[in-house]
Amino acid sequence: MQTGKRAARLWLRQQTRLGQRAARPAVLLGIAGVAAAVAQAWCAAGVLEAAIGGQGSPAALLAGFAVLALLRAGLSVLAEQAAFRAGAAARRRLRTDALHRLLAAGPAMLRGQHSGELTTTVVDRIEALDGLFARYIPAALLAVIGPALIVAVLLTVDSTAALILAGCGMLVPVAMALSGLGAAAASRGQFAALARLQARFLDRVRGIATIVMLGRAADETAALGRAAEELRRRTMRVLRVAFLSSAALDLAAALALIVLALRAFGHGDGAAVAPGTALFEVLLVPEFFAPLRVFAAAYQDRMQAIGASAPLAELPPAPPEVEPLPVRNVAARGVTVAFEDVRFTWDAARGPALNGLSFKVPAGETLVLAGPSGAGKSTVMEILLGFVRPESGQVTLNGADIATLVPQALSKLTAWIGQRPVLFAGSIRDNIRFARPEASDNEVEDAARFARVDAFAAMLPLGLDTQVGEGGYGLSGGQVQRVAIARAFLKNAPLLLLDEPTAHLDPATEAEVLESLKRLTIGRTVILASHSAAAHAFGGRRLDLRDGAGVLARGVA
Repeated sequence: MQTGKRAARLWLRQQTRLGQRAARPAVLLGIAGVAAAVAQAWCAAGVLEAAIGGQGSPAALLAGFAVLALLRAGLSVLAEQAAFRAGAAARRRLRTDALHRLLAAGPAMLRGQHSGELTTTVVDRIEALDGLFARYIPAALLAVIGPALIVAVLLTVDSTAALILAGCGMLVPVAMALSGLGAAAASRGQFAALARLQARFLDRVRGIATIVMLGRAADETAALGRAAEELRRRTMRVLRVAFLSSAALDLAAALALIVLALRAFGHGDGAAVAPGTALFEVLLVPEFFAPLRVFAAAYQDRMQAIGASAPLAELPPAPPEVEPLPVRNVAARGVTVAFEDVRFTWDAARGPALNGLSFKVPAGETLVLAGPSGAGKSTVMEILLGFVRPESGQVTLNGADIATLVPQALSKLTAWIGQRPVLFAGSIRDNIRFARPEASDNEVEDAARFARVDAFAAMLPLGLDTQVGEGGYGLSGGQVQRVAIARAFLKNAPLLLLDEPTAHLDPATEAEVLESLKRLTIGRTVILASHSAAAHAFGGRRLDLRDGAGVLARGVA
């Protein structure tokens, strides 16, 4: 727990340094605004002094006041725009980095993490950091520079007033630090409640048919209501802490105004101050506390950022930059796959998943991985897909170490079909084209024909343009597998990985899918992991996996 908090603090400190550089335009505009506010207060004091003395209103001071008011308004708009751009750029950078890390890690590194929680991390938690970059960082710098500039001006006019104002200003960060301790804890609790609510809601939506069939709709509705109520309470707790820091600032500002007013306009020889100077000092009080007020409002953004930063700091590390080795023309000659004494462990308590596994698949041949569940078949697939790296040993493709290949090069070499292919919301045509977005309509239709997708698509309302996936037309398991096979046909990669591609299919559908798969394997290097006896239809050699090691059996043809 402490290690996680330390990592979150280090990550947030690094992001703050990056944000300070991006916030420089907003800070410079803010400093210009403070300087204009001091000049405007001087003009206003001169106008009021002349009016009190019955001398009329000086036209030059009135014109200066009006011009400075317009200048301050323009500077304020420009500063807000610069701060918005800094926040938007930071969110774009963080979201790109987070997605890059998650995609590079692949499913293997994300086991045990709920998709709802990951969505909260990439969307809501990064969105919660907008205030840190767009408001807090510029406000924190201006909260120091702005009051310091006003105190420096006052020192040239009345050093005692400058010290009074500085002393009252020092009360603000003390009060904010005390309230901030509670705000950070409240914000962490709020995000935890939000993540639980999203995960629970997503689970219940996915299993809505089961909930209705078991008569648990009312119970689950009540449970979601309780989770939403918990989120509401924690959100109100964050707001309650925020109001405390705002009240402390108002008290400090009132104290400074009262003391300066009594000193300037009080009775007695020691309290006499020139009327123009006294007015100038009093008018500078709200300007002195204005940057602190903005900082106090933005201080909660930092507390919110602290609560949101922990999961972002714990994302998988970015993949190291490696120099890609020159890849031979594998498209013409196929891909030779070799494992040499490969070892890998998911969980030390369960023992190694691969324990010195060695085998070689020549280009254009087929290897069937057999063995019970947990023998290491899926681990072999995930290594070849680049999702995990061996702890020791070497995996090569045409003699090139797989660890040295950039992800783009590895992706071009490999096509993969798993047990439950994913269809995205869109048409069947779009789902096939996902394998190669630049493919023409003719190429997509050819891939659909080779995979026999056209056979069932012809019976759908719009053929290949029928909408499927989320909110679209429902396809059977065998039809979904054919769409996945069509993707592989369209990708036309020389290495084909098949991970239980006919699991959960009835015998008739399995036979149809196998026919399409056999057509797909022609001319490709194939590694097939399967429990099914239908694997015999692929021919090739068979590798029996036991306890992470392999025993090469005779051909299965």
